[in-house]
Amino acid sequence: MIEVNALGDVCPVPVIKARKALKQIENDGAVLVIVDNEISRENLEKMASEMGYKYITNEVNKDRYEVKIIKGKHNIEPSEPHKALKIKHGSEEENIAMVISSDRMGEGSQELGEILMKAFIYAVTESEKLPDTIIFYNGGAKLTAKGSPVVEHLQTLNTKGVEILTCGTCSNYYNLTDNLAVGELTNMYNIYEKIADADKIIKP
Repeated sequence: MIEVNALGDVCPVPVIKARKALKQIENDGAVLVIVDNEISRENLEKMASEMGYKYITNEVNKDRYEVKIIKGKHNIEPSEPHKALKIKHGSEEENIAMVISSDRMGEGSQELGEILMKAFIYAVTESEKLPDTIIFYNGGAKLTAKGSPVVEHLQTLNTKGVEILTCGTCSNYYNLTDNLAVGELTNMYNIYEKIADADKIIKP
């Protein structure tokens, strides 16, 4: 059995660690993931169900949960969300464009929004279904500049073949033109073409 210590890890890190561990098991086996909050526990249980794996959860105390995910011949039928992910696989069958217009995700707390955006970009790097292009405009242009908390993740995506484009006008507005750390600057005409040609558009 593989043990994964995800104590202190925030979403989606525990799930990503669990997926990596499960990939190491060729046939029968189990992964024991240790987390410290209910959200991570629930996410692990949902992931196991979607992948068709049985799981056993042990609540040691309010700050420690152990989720044992069992992979083997007694797997159950995967739930619908996981089946849907298998229909298409990124750029192999469809052109996916992701557009990001802010350096944070969602409304409300700015600090939380920045945390969520960083977690989202990291999740994309670990996904098997990558976008073909990620377009950054308005406040999103800050994410491709030097010092951005997601530059390393974006560079990883770039090396995997994902096109990273930043609106040149936006970069200039924020005085970031000389600080571009990943990808290329582009114009609004090209941005329109990329979006118009996409089969699917994702906007976090």
